[in-house]
Amino acid sequence: MFKELRTFLAVVHHGTFSAAGSAVGLTQSAVSAQIRKLESDIGESLFERTGRAVRLNAAGRRLLPQANEMLALVERIRHSGADGLTGEWHLGAIASLQSGVLPEVLQTLTRDVPGVMTRIVPGVSLALLDQVDKGDLDMALIVRPPFALPADLHSRVIAREPFVLIAPPHAEGGTVESLLENYPLVLYDRGSFGGRQVVRFLERRRLRPEIRLELDEIDAIARMVECGLGVALIPLTGLWQRQQPLPVRVISLEEQSFHRELIMVSRLSPDQSPLVALIEEALVDTQSTPFPINEPMQ
Repeated sequence: MFKELRTFLAVVHHGTFSAAGSAVGLTQSAVSAQIRKLESDIGESLFERTGRAVRLNAAGRRLLPQANEMLALVERIRHSGADGLTGEWHLGAIASLQSGVLPEVLQTLTRDVPGVMTRIVPGVSLALLDQVDKGDLDMALIVRPPFALPADLHSRVIAREPFVLIAPPHAEGGTVESLLENYPLVLYDRGSFGGRQVVRFLERRRLRPEIRLELDEIDAIARMVECGLGVALIPLTGLWQRQQPLPVRVISLEEQSFHRELIMVSRLSPDQSPLVALIEEALVDTQSTPFPINEPMQ
C-alpha cells in the first residue's frame, strides 16, 4: 500500500493525476490505477473530481495525516541505522548554501553513507519550507522565516550572517546614508525572507534610495554592484568573497547591523534518523569563519 500512499500524496500536492504522474515518474493511467486500488483497499472514494482537477473529499482529508504518518514511519524504519543506509535523499537548498557549505556536507555523506543518492532541489526559502512540510523534501537548508515553523518539523540554526553594504570599488562616499543617497540600490528581493529584513532596515532609518534592480541571488547582486549598477545590502556570504582583491567595497553596519539566520529543517529529528543526525553534525562542523569586512560604517 505504500506506493499507493506516495502517489496519493503526490496527487494531493499537485492537484491533477497528470501532474502527479510527472512528479513521481508514472503515466496518468498508472496514477489512476493506483488511486483506484487505494480507494478499493480503504473502501471509500478519496477525491472529488471536477474535470481534470481533483480535490480531497471528507474521507481523503481523514486519510491525509495518516498517510503522512505511515510514510514517515517507513522512513524511520528504513533509516534505523547508518550502517548500510541506502536510498534517495531529497535535499532542498537556497543558492548561497549550494555554493557555500553544501559541497563539504556532501563530502561527508559520500564518505560515511555511500549508498545514499542525494537529489539537490534548488529554490527560495518559502517554497522549500512548504515542500518539506508537504513531504516532498526530506530536508531543506533555508533562511529562517519570520514566523513559527510547523510544530511537527525539526529545525536547527546552522549559521548567522550579518548584512553589509557593498558598493562599486571606486564609489565615492563613506557613510551608508551618502552611498544610498548618491547611488541606486540593487535590492535584495523583498519577497525573500532576507529581503524583508533589508526593507525593514531602510524603513527604520527612513532611507528611500532609488531602486534600479531587484533580484534574489546574492552573487548576482554582487556582480551588478561590481559593474557599477548601484549599491546593495546583502548578507555577508557568497562566492564573490573568495575573489582577491575583493570586487566591491564592503562596509559594516556596526551598531545598526542585522542578521539572517540559516536553518536546516527536516521531517525527522536526529533521534529518529541517523542520516539527519549526520547531516546536522556536518553542517555544524563546516560553519565558516566570518569573512573580514574591509571598511567600518562611518
